[in-house]
Amino acid sequence: MHSSRPQEAAGFNRPLLLSPGQDLRGYVFDRLGRSFLFFITFLSVVAVLLIFFFIIREASGFLAGPYVKQFFSSTHWYPESREHPEYGVLAILGGSAYVTLVAMLVAVPVGLFSAVWLSDVASFRVRQIIKPVIEILAAIPSVAFGFFAVLVLAPWMQTRFGFDTGTNILNAGVILAVMALPTIISVAEDSMSAVGMEIREAAYGLGSTRAEAMIRVVIPAAHSGIIAAVILGVMRAVGETMVVWMASGNATQIPSPWWDLSKSVRTMTATIAGDMGETVQGSVHYQALFSIGILLLVFTFGLNLISEHLLARVRRKKEA
Repeated sequence: MHSSRPQEAAGFNRPLLLSPGQDLRGYVFDRLGRSFLFFITFLSVVAVLLIFFFIIREASGFLAGPYVKQFFSSTHWYPESREHPEYGVLAILGGSAYVTLVAMLVAVPVGLFSAVWLSDVASFRVRQIIKPVIEILAAIPSVAFGFFAVLVLAPWMQTRFGFDTGTNILNAGVILAVMALPTIISVAEDSMSAVGMEIREAAYGLGSTRAEAMIRVVIPAAHSGIIAAVILGVMRAVGETMVVWMASGNATQIPSPWWDLSKSVRTMTATIAGDMGETVQGSVHYQALFSIGILLLVFTFGLNLISEHLLARVRRKKEA
């Protein structure tokens, strides 16, 4: 004898045959959910565009004024001078380039070797323990790294290497390298793992050792993800504020000789953070800081587009 109750789908407390009211409610809730998610996504995009608009609007007066040529050609940054203010950004760009380069020279080899070890050498159990520990580094506040750089690393460098000051390029670069490591290791390891065991086994079947398979097969196959990992690490280093503000020394200069990493420098982010609170809104100094922000924004936005393109290639390869 058949029951008059509506039949339920297997594993779901939902009838197979819906009444007109239930069908209408389901349609309305589905549309509301889609509309809500679209609104949140649209709001995020609008927020980013408004940030772009605000920064460009605040900097437009400076970029259209008489100091724009000096801005891109001078190394002197004396915006608070009453008689002859100077707004040269070259030394500040050089400071950002110095600390970022030192950070990448340390972080890229360490990060890639760590990613190779996690993907092809460590056991599954060890990898499940080590990788989350590495990623926890990304959760440590940057001000904690800054205090370590100033209170521990800076005095040690002065004592050990005889530097005039411990807040210098090397100090900031080493700390930035530690901060960039979780990003580089995580993305590079994911890319190498996405290559697949069948490619590794084919290399082993042709007589390759584990090292040869990794160098000649796995790393070339995962090169897009590895490059994306390095680019994301560069973005992490370039966009960091607190560490370079505390550890780089904040001296607006280009080191002489150029290879002397014991010199203090000043970066774009540290300049914006250090000067913004003391400038008059709408002043030339204020607009110059936003012009530095545009340079930083364009650079990081371009790197982000490149990394997204490379990561998309990795995802397509993994799905294939």
